This record gives sequence, structure tokens and C-alpha cells, in this order.
Amino acid sequence: MAKIITMDEALKKIKNHDHIISGMAAAEGREFFSRLHEIADRVNEVHIDNCLPLKGYDFMTNDQYVNTFNVNSWFFSGDLRKAFKNGNIAYIPNHLHFAGVKRAQHIAPDVYVGNATPPDKHGFVSLSTCNVYEKLMIEKAKTVILEINPNLPRTHGDVEVHESDVDYFVKVDYETPVLPDMEPNEKDEKIGQAIADMIHDGDTIQLGIGGIPNAVANALHDKKDLGVHTEMLTTGFMKLFRSGAITNKKKTLHKGKMVCAFALGTKELYEFIDDNPAVMMLDGNYVNDPYVIGLNDNQVSINTTIEVDLTGQCASESIGTKHFSGTGGQTDTATGAQRAKNGRSFITLYSTANVKNPETGKREEISKIVPTLRPGAGVTLSRNDVDYVVTEYGVAALRGTTVKERVERLIAIAHPKFRDELLEKAKEIGYI
Repeated sequence: MAKIITMDEALKKIKNHDHIISGMAAAEGREFFSRLHEIADRVNEVHIDNCLPLKGYDFMTNDQYVNTFNVNSWFFSGDLRKAFKNGNIAYIPNHLHFAGVKRAQHIAPDVYVGNATPPDKHGFVSLSTCNVYEKLMIEKAKTVILEINPNLPRTHGDVEVHESDVDYFVKVDYETPVLPDMEPNEKDEKIGQAIADMIHDGDTIQLGIGGIPNAVANALHDKKDLGVHTEMLTTGFMKLFRSGAITNKKKTLHKGKMVCAFALGTKELYEFIDDNPAVMMLDGNYVNDPYVIGLNDNQVSINTTIEVDLTGQCASESIGTKHFSGTGGQTDTATGAQRAKNGRSFITLYSTANVKNPETGKREEISKIVPTLRPGAGVTLSRNDVDYVVTEYGVAALRGTTVKERVERLIAIAHPKFRDELLEKAKEIGYI
């Protein structure tokens, strides 16, 4: 039987040089990590791997702990971006479906800390909101500590872990961390409608995070028999299911089921997935495998990016050398969708951004479609793997096109005030 211990006892299990894996997003051990900094006076060089942490924990944001805790992340949150200057935070380049697999091949985890539902009558807990890499790391870690929380939704799929495979349980009682719905703005709605016009009844869809994906979801309520195969299950999917637009009846893989690797959204979303057999939460290594995604006929992938150059290269995780978020599942889902019969992949962005000029200190409008990416930018999706690019000015179909055609089509969906400049730069570079 797994042992029930106090949080003080759980913290005492951490030793010098331990490598700790945190559950992702809402699956992180919220109370454990809220108190981890308390042991800074007795440990050295503790390493924590996390992914999209939802709270600015002291151990990772307070610069007084930089010599004690090293934070490695598969996907940055806003708190990690702010704390990056402290010098003890590093990014782990990854494709989501390989994130846990390759990390475990590189370094053996000492401790896994996450949350789960209390054990059922058969002794099984549910990992609840996430199985991107969690179950894998539970199998790999020398010590497994789970916060058992009665407020977490009990989900179905491949998220069950028997209590005999857990070393320690800590009883907690906090609400499942939420991600409030981001209300789409006018630009989001234009982009969302342009994509919705290219989605057909019976398509299987994947959506990312943010205002644009929410706008896409809002524009799909008149569709019929949509299916879901997505890394992230959002509140938008819940609304589409309840409206009748999602039935999963036309899927060619896991028919009748909404397939995901993690869920993150509102309280209503968590109530929806609780004990819902229509939702299958499976291992991220499987869900996001491009080959598996391609087994869904009519699979549609919709993601966002920061900057696109005139040949189609997408920088979605950094602004020049400044790291911003992560690759996540963008490459997995974009390439996977294009493997599918009648599959499509959409990359979305606003045509412009307002940024601070480092010389004048004033904010100015710049084009997000650029001649070349900023020096040092991470290429999240190569130009070989881009299908459709969408801004509020339209859709650029890039599949099978030449560089010259890409230049023309991308300039056509750039902001009008930058189109002449982009054309001149394209000529200077020699693209046309």
C-alpha cells in the first residue's frame, strides 16, 4: 500500500542533486511546489523539470534560490519568462510527443511529483487532467509522490495508476487550477471565420491555446459531426460538444471518443470531463505522434505563431534569441494533419504587433510577416511543413508552392501598410 504522509514529510524526501519531474499545468503538485523553497537551507543543486507551470512558485521566481534550484522547462509560462533573467532557468527543446521520452533517455528522474484523484475501491487513482508524460515519468522515477485531491475530475483513458506503484500520498484540498476563457477580439474573429469556412462537416480537429483558437471554436457551432483528436482539450471543445457540433461519429480512429493528452480550461470543462466516457486522455507520446494523427481522415490542425518569414518559416517559441514559450505540439500536429487523408494544417497570427522600440522607448507597429526571421529565432515549423497561413487579411495556401509564390501569397495577407516594403526586401534578398 502506498503511504499517506504529511507535506513536511514529503519535502524531507528531497535530497541534494535530486532531479524532480513536475506534472504539467493543472497536474502539478501545487502544494508541494508552493513549499519547495522552504528546504533551500539544507539542499544543493536540486533540478526541477516542469511544463507550463500555472503558478509563480518561489523556488523558480525568487532570485535568492538560484544557487539551490535549477528549473528546466518544456514550455515556458509568463512566470518563467519573467524569472529567466535570474540565470537558473533553461528551456528543453522538444516535440511534445517525444518530450518525456527523450528527457528520460537523457537523465533518470529521481522524484516525480504531481496530483491525482483519491484511489477508487480497486486502488486506482486517476491522473485527472494530464498524461503528456506523467505516467511515463511515474514508471521511470525512483520515488513517486502524489497529492491526492478530491476536487480533481476523474478522467478515462490511460490515466489510471495503482496505489501500489505510488510511494507516497499527500492529502490536499484545492480547486483544480483553471485557465480562464480568453475572449476573442475582432482580429481573432476574422481569422476564426476564415478557418471555419475551410472546415467541413465530419472533420476531426485540433486546437491550441488563446484567443484565435477560441474564435475558431466559436465559429464552428453550425458544423455537424466534428471529431476531436487534440493534445489539449479546451473549454471551446466542451461548448462544441454540448451544442451538438462534435459527435465524433465520423472519426476513423477512436470513433465516438474525444482524444486528448491533457485538459486545461474553466471549472465547467473539468465538470464536463469528470467521469465522462466520451473523453479519452491518452499518453502524449501516442496522441501527438504524427503517424497516429495521420490515421484520422480529415484531420485539421490549428496553431498560432509569433513570426513568419516570406518563405514560410514559423518562429512560434521565441522572439529572436529571447525564449517565449515552447514548440509544444505544433510540429507534431501540423505534420500529422498533413499525413491524413484530406488533412489540413493552419498556422495563424495577427498581421502586426505593437512593440517597444529599444532606441526610442516608444511603441510602434511592426509587421509579423517578415523578410527573414529575427537573428537567433527558433524555427518551430520549417517552411517544408507549412500548409496554410492565416491573418485577419486572409489565407495563404503554401502547400507545394515555390519561394516566389510564397512571397506573393504571404505579402497578400500582410498588413497593407507593409506590403510594398516587404516586396522591396524580397527583391533585395533575391527571393523574386
